[in-house]
Amino acid sequence: MKEKKPSYLNFNSEDYPWKPDIDYRANPELYLVGKGEQGVLICEPYKSEIGQYWRFKTVEIAEESSEKIFGMFRQYIKDRDFVGADMARKYLQMGYTRARRYCNYKGGRKYDKENGYQSLERGTGDPEKAASAAIFYDRWKEAEADSQYTRMKAVWKKDKG
Repeated sequence: MKEKKPSYLNFNSEDYPWKPDIDYRANPELYLVGKGEQGVLICEPYKSEIGQYWRFKTVEIAEESSEKIFGMFRQYIKDRDFVGADMARKYLQMGYTRARRYCNYKGGRKYDKENGYQSLERGTGDPEKAASAAIFYDRWKEAEADSQYTRMKAVWKKDKG
C-alpha cells in the first residue's frame, strides 16, 4: 500500500491563488471559487468576519455556530455578495470536515509528524464530533442547494474562474 503524505508538506504559497494581503470585498474580481475549502483561512475580510463564529467542540456549539454562519450566508446572498456567500459556504463545509477529522482521529491529527508522517489510526477520536459534523453537513448542503447561490456561482465561475 502506498503511503500518502500530507499535501501541506509541499505547499507553495507563491503559487497559491489566494493571498492574505488582498481585501476581497474591495477587489472581488481577484477571488477564485476553487475546490472545496480552498482559501477559506486566507481571504479577508471574510475570514475575520465569519471565522470568529466557526466552532464545533460540542453539539450545542456546532448548532449555534452553523446557524450564525448560515445566517451570514443568507445575508451575503441578499446583499449580492458572492464572495462572502462562498466563503460562508466554505466555513460550513470546513465545520463538517474538521469535526469529522476530530471524530476519526484523536486530537484531529491524521499524520504522525514524529514518525515520518505515517498515517495515524482512525477511530480514536471524539464521538461527539460526529454529531457536530452532521449539523454542519446539513447547513453546508442547504447552502450549496440555495438556488440564488447556485446561479451566482455559475456566473462567477464562467466570468472569473
